Amino acid sequence: MKMKAAIIGSGNIGTDLMKKMLHSEVLDLTTMIGIDPNSEGLKMAKEHGLHTISNGIEGFIENPDLADILYDATSAKAHINHSEIVKKLGKKMIDLTPAAIGPFVVPPVNLSEHLQELNVNMITCGGQATIPIVHSVNQVAQVEYAEIVATISSRSAGPGTRANIDEFTVTTAKGLEVIGGAKRGKAIIILNPAEPPILMRDTIYCLVNGKVDKEAITQSIKKMVSKVKEYVPGYRLRTDPIIEDNKVTVFVEVEGSGDYLPSYAGNLDIMTASALKVGEEMAKHSIAQQA
Repeated sequence: MKMKAAIIGSGNIGTDLMKKMLHSEVLDLTTMIGIDPNSEGLKMAKEHGLHTISNGIEGFIENPDLADILYDATSAKAHINHSEIVKKLGKKMIDLTPAAIGPFVVPPVNLSEHLQELNVNMITCGGQATIPIVHSVNQVAQVEYAEIVATISSRSAGPGTRANIDEFTVTTAKGLEVIGGAKRGKAIIILNPAEPPILMRDTIYCLVNGKVDKEAITQSIKKMVSKVKEYVPGYRLRTDPIIEDNKVTVFVEVEGSGDYLPSYAGNLDIMTASALKVGEEMAKHSIAQQA
């Protein structure tokens, strides 16, 4: 048994998510929704035999039985409208924009707490890559302050990413606190124009309080990296964590799986892979309840 799904947004993120979801064993992707009938995403969706809608969410309103769970891969501003409509239709929604209307979700940290929500937020690419690390440190020693620097290739930052940069910093910082457990968080994003394009790289700084158990912190971080790697194969530590006095520094790298986007676009890949993981677990939960 599968749960019917649809994707709103036929850009890079929506198209990469489509490619991933076509292989899902619990989600039946039926529909791709866009606003440009000539977009590559809608063309590819047609080639895969999906139902395509080119007049946005209005087209879905006319045929709501196409999906029970929708992914929003548009923009933070557009999601506000989409969320209201989908909620009235009684559908579930996974938000890949930084709109932050629903609760923040990071799969290995708090997904089990939000399986019945109608709207969950995937925070940001930087959030998905770094919040698990902050959380893992906080499991061992209270994180007083967490700062993350997400560096991505400028080539992997499309119009949607660039339009959402302000929301990125605010939403990611909040996620470091609400989900990561830091008392105070800060997020910075850098678009690197280097050629050839670089992989996504994240630097995480944590200032912790109290006695520092270096071995416990290191093992907690490595255990978390293994959990993330289960659904994002290209997620890895670049070096062992560096722990000096009460400062913990962690360097991670994310290589994309190359489903639709190039492998250097790990920032987009971790969003779609995380969102797929969330949708699959929500679907499994719903199916189990119906059984």
